[in-house]
Amino acid sequence: MTDLVSLTFYGGVNEIGGNKVLLEDGDTRVFIDFGMSFGRKEQFYGEFLSPRVANGLGDFLEMGLLPDLPGMYRDDLLATVRRKPEKPQCDAVLLSHAHLDHSAYISFLHEKIPIYCGETCYLILQALHEAGSRNLESELVDFKKRPIIDRKSPAVTREFRKFRTGQKLNIETLEVEPIHVDHSIPGNYGFIIHTSEGAIVYTSDVRMHGAKPEMTLEFIEAAKNANPIALISEGTRIDLGRTNESEAKVKNHCSGIVNGTNLLVTADFNFKDVDRLRTFYTIAKETQRKLAVTLGDACLLKYLSKDPKLNVPPPDDNDIVIMIPKRGTGKYQNEDYDKSERQFLTVQNAWTAEKLSKNQGKLITHLSFYSMGEFIDIKPEKGSTFIHSLSEPFNEEMLIDYRRLHNWLKHFGMGFVQSHASGHATGDEIRQMVKEINPQVLFPIHTEHQEMMKGIAYNTTLVGYGEPVIL
Repeated sequence: MTDLVSLTFYGGVNEIGGNKVLLEDGDTRVFIDFGMSFGRKEQFYGEFLSPRVANGLGDFLEMGLLPDLPGMYRDDLLATVRRKPEKPQCDAVLLSHAHLDHSAYISFLHEKIPIYCGETCYLILQALHEAGSRNLESELVDFKKRPIIDRKSPAVTREFRKFRTGQKLNIETLEVEPIHVDHSIPGNYGFIIHTSEGAIVYTSDVRMHGAKPEMTLEFIEAAKNANPIALISEGTRIDLGRTNESEAKVKNHCSGIVNGTNLLVTADFNFKDVDRLRTFYTIAKETQRKLAVTLGDACLLKYLSKDPKLNVPPPDDNDIVIMIPKRGTGKYQNEDYDKSERQFLTVQNAWTAEKLSKNQGKLITHLSFYSMGEFIDIKPEKGSTFIHSLSEPFNEEMLIDYRRLHNWLKHFGMGFVQSHASGHATGDEIRQMVKEINPQVLFPIHTEHQEMMKGIAYNTTLVGYGEPVIL
């Protein structure tokens, strides 16, 4: 046994997302997040090329999408690379939030490794599980052993241990304090982890300009009081100074747009961003419209509305419409839809394209680029508005889709509006947070510019992939 405390970074290194941080304290081994690296995956895979399901774990290990570590992965997936079952060598995963770049690759982990996450985070995972299709990268809540011979065979359920702010977690030799931080998804937590050498702080993804800055400020105060020996901080937008963005500005801007038209308004935003969801739901109510959501959105509402702290409407709310798209036969038949979708087909607020088309001026429809085909059936009137409430494209693939989006809008004569506030802190906010917490050592992750974080703390260590750092 060794008493050393160390950190090893297997993701989030010179990239935005993909966080996988191994914390070792003596014989205790805990991963903080276990996410998908979108950047790494996009180097090798795209729309028509994916890791081969038949090769199980093999493609993911070969292409560096997963670290090749003993005692981490499911027995059935180890068999796909001709390995025998391995005894789990990780005591837990601390999951900060449900964004895929932090959570997705939990799907590969051994079922005896418990996952600690916030109660709201688990609700989101359940909703995504119910609404999505089962594949190797989406089996977080449970999984089917591979190869799947009988699709009716029972799934293996993972062990989730849920918490809220104020609770303390004891994992072997570690004591963990989860504290909520504001981000573009609810149920997001930073962690103060008390080790044998002192406190280690993990910020998760964080911002101060959102709807609930007081949550982040509470976390910063607790982190400062812990006198941390190390701070693992996100730095997504370290290269940006003050932007003066806020959710309130998005609401005011979009409210003015909607008030200024009697035609259809469509908004494209991340539905898991509950602040943005409430923004457009409130605008719809204030302008005597209804917020029209997709079948997948309705599933999220079903789960998120169970948490009274979120103040999210249920799918049968009077100001919600559920859009029923054409599938299969194109005749809206029950068998055209997945099992999870059928529960919404006959509810009183389910509208097909014909009814949507006749009530355009009474709606804000939530549709993304990937749902543009619905406009063919809805037939938006010329002069209708499309609000893009997401970040602007920042890579070649996104630019291609962005151009295609504008081609659709041009075809239907729709106007385009950009209105967004990021889920990540600006460079000024990050510097302020780090200086306030005042760690002995700063480790920058979740950024393409970690060198820009040098000098913020007394000692900044630039991290490398798979290189243990002794604390």
